[in-house]
Amino acid sequence: MFEEEDRARKISRHEVGMPLDTLSVEELRERIALLHAEVARLEQAVTVKEKTRLDANSLFKL
Repeated sequence: MFEEEDRARKISRHEVGMPLDTLSVEELRERIALLHAEVARLEQAVTVKEKTRLDANSLFKL
């Protein structure tokens, strides 16, 4: 039971620079998928913020 909880916690969390030698190929692929999804989320946030800045700049331009 404790082993399953540790595994669930391990899969849902990744820290940059953490040791990878104890992870299986499948766990590594799961982490890659999580990181790709996070990169996409971050890129979307950047796009929204850039648009907001451009909109604000156009409003205050004289």
